[in-house]
Amino acid sequence: MMDAEIGIIGGSGFYSLLEGAESVEVDTKYGKPSDAVSIGMMGDRMVAFIPRHGAKHTIAPHKVPYRANIEALASLGVKRIIGTGASGSLNQEFKIGEIVLFDQFINMTQGRDDTFFDEDVVAHISTADPYCPVLREIASQTAKKLGMEHKDRGSVVVINGPRFSTKAESIFFSNQRLETINMTQYPEVALAREKEMCYMGIGIITDYDAGMIAKGFLSPVKYDEVLKIFSQNVDRVKSLVKETVKEIPKERKCNCGSSLDGAKITA
Repeated sequence: MMDAEIGIIGGSGFYSLLEGAESVEVDTKYGKPSDAVSIGMMGDRMVAFIPRHGAKHTIAPHKVPYRANIEALASLGVKRIIGTGASGSLNQEFKIGEIVLFDQFINMTQGRDDTFFDEDVVAHISTADPYCPVLREIASQTAKKLGMEHKDRGSVVVINGPRFSTKAESIFFSNQRLETINMTQYPEVALAREKEMCYMGIGIITDYDAGMIAKGFLSPVKYDEVLKIFSQNVDRVKSLVKETVKEIPKERKCNCGSSLDGAKITA
């Protein structure tokens, strides 16, 4: 089985970025990942790709096999993960069409398997700074070179889905000065940290959340407009990911690889 340096978790459109891709079936102690893992070259780097919701988008956010996905990438040698996904805006300054490089999350999900340390060994991993600062800086600098409007940081509140928030929930989140909302960043980023992998989360702002509309700041976006914006920005994110991968150094210079130091308390 081929080894990969970098993992990408996102929409099926990323298949087209890999050169000479090979589809690999992977099984883990946590079951199978969302779909077969596609492994191929992105420039001169070996990359493994998993479509988070399956190749035909048949897996709901709360049903994504997050542990299996991360375990599968780890078993292939991946040390860095780029996770992409659509996000809603909770803040006027985070505009439709912008790309956001997350630096913090708030977990509002329930019932998801969110740790690898639930039997035999107990570990209390720190997620004070859950996203890799080195990858985020590389992506930010790359976005600037490409002339892409983006935010180099942003908090994301992760809801369970598959339903969207009520107006009351959304207003609550925005009143807490949170900036974006989506359904899949957690536990993906936390599980990657438990595997001592670097993780970068990229959000595509596709719409203003219900609370923003309820406050009267903005008008609702029509569904066909959302689809158009999403399609346009998927292409931009693909370009950003491709160019960012080129700039990632071979050696890691962050602290992500030592996340478990002092975290395990079971002898």
